Amino acid sequence: MTRIQDVAHLAQVSTATASRALSRPQQVAAETRERVLEAARQLGYQPNVLARSLRQGETRTLGLIVADILNPFHALLAKGVQDTAERHGYSAFLFNSDEDPLKERRALETLRGQQPQGVLLVPTGAAGRNLQVLPGLPVVELDRVSGRPNPAVTVDNLDGAMTATRHLTALGHTRIGMIVGQQDISTATERHTGFRQALRAAGVPYDPALVRPGHHREDDGYRAARELLSLTAARRPTALFVGNNEMTVGAVLAARELGLRIPEDLSIVGFDDSRWAQTMWPPLTVVAQPAYELGVLACDHLVGLLARRGGVPSAARPLPATGPPEHPPARLQLPTQLIVRRSTAPPPTSGALALPSG
Repeated sequence: MTRIQDVAHLAQVSTATASRALSRPQQVAAETRERVLEAARQLGYQPNVLARSLRQGETRTLGLIVADILNPFHALLAKGVQDTAERHGYSAFLFNSDEDPLKERRALETLRGQQPQGVLLVPTGAAGRNLQVLPGLPVVELDRVSGRPNPAVTVDNLDGAMTATRHLTALGHTRIGMIVGQQDISTATERHTGFRQALRAAGVPYDPALVRPGHHREDDGYRAARELLSLTAARRPTALFVGNNEMTVGAVLAARELGLRIPEDLSIVGFDDSRWAQTMWPPLTVVAQPAYELGVLACDHLVGLLARRGGVPSAARPLPATGPPEHPPARLQLPTQLIVRRSTAPPPTSGALALPSG
């Protein structure tokens, strides 16, 4: 069995340096760290994490709770967290809440028994209460915010929604439907607000009859799109802005089931990019989010918080300071990008969308 001494010998460093490079990489120069990691890879070295944790009195683990691991956005976000945790010498326990506050609470209670050093959380609407089961534990929220005074890494949902809506109004659409997420989730409320603000700026009246709620799932998008596209011809939307990737899938399926051509009969913009959005026909116009980078930045920041608590220098990137200590922790917002493909076009020249008969 390969020992840490063997790794140190191959990397031409001391045993103590090799151990630090694998367990506390922020304390070791980057060049040395890479040399040790390469030696460990070559020798197939697997550290005894449990024994090391007992010696050090810490678990070197982080908790990660996402809302829907089947959603490509959350899967990519989780990979960013996991890759970054490993780079810092941590392991990440992954839990899936399924957008269910009770599952989220059970995950937090399970984590309490595992004694992680910190938690990364994509919060449900009840996270503000659920997080009380882990008092004093460092928490970084990502993608969404719970309303608690935790640092957070998100995207600029407001600007992303405004950009998508401006794209549709610039094409000439005045009857734009929106399928929104749960209104107790920050991403959904921010995207809804951006939609309304962009309509107002374009001089297009906001019509609540063209807005349908969802719970971020495919069947919600399908049901909402069917309802919107079943309105009378004079009220029916000529374009849809859909609040997340999974609901967009449902909306596209509903449009196809009704025999509608995209974009000739109906324009669609989704929030989130994915492989299916790029390879479907026509390719989907989307508001793209840097999902992997969200996970990287959030994990970097959590490791930085842990290092500062222990008085250990860290290579992690902290969020920018926002003021005196009594102010809420910082929220870092990454930009989104509108990617225009072929699912959007000017509205039908007839002025009213006619559903195919039969």
